[in-house]
Amino acid sequence: MRYLALLFLVFTTVVSAQKSEGDSINFLKDGDLIFQDMDCGALCDAIEAVTEGYNGNDFSHMGMVYFRNDTLYIIEAAGSAVRLSTLEKFSKNTNKPMPVFRLKNKYRKLIPTAITFSLKQVGVPYDDEYVYDNGSYYCSELIYDAFKLANKNKPFFELFPMTYKQPGTDEFFPAWVEYYKSISKPIPEGLPGCNPGGMSVSDKIELVGSL
Repeated sequence: MRYLALLFLVFTTVVSAQKSEGDSINFLKDGDLIFQDMDCGALCDAIEAVTEGYNGNDFSHMGMVYFRNDTLYIIEAAGSAVRLSTLEKFSKNTNKPMPVFRLKNKYRKLIPTAITFSLKQVGVPYDDEYVYDNGSYYCSELIYDAFKLANKNKPFFELFPMTYKQPGTDEFFPAWVEYYKSISKPIPEGLPGCNPGGMSVSDKIELVGSL
């Protein structure tokens, strides 16, 4: 009897865990934007230091939800190129909660076109220079262009002059100096761009949950 009771306990625990995991993603919809506070060292710290995200949070990466044949994917510019990642793979970037934002109702008509555009970019190289409109994409740049195109080629999110300097100083973050030296490119200080933190405070999206 003890053996049967133990088997029943194990079975119910597993079923309960699977149900909870399923319930945790049931609220997601196409076009939702998931933000991450990645743990990638000094570069992530530098990205997060220059722009405060929603409700004071730090974000260094983001992706867009896309369902295909009832399978959930995240469209993201990461690694070496724009790619489709499973939620499990995407989640490995961080061990912190991932806030989920959704376009407000009056803008949701833009989502199908934004997704179509993003899928066409799969395989486009990752933008190691972090320079807008140079034929490659970093994470928020992909989302920016996707919704710009969907919005009849008018900016939907905003671009700002990018800075690689430590707040309150005229000194570049050492991590950026080392990084741009390693790729033999000048630091693109002041050029227009975007980042996840800045995008998370847009008045066109709203927080709907967390993963």
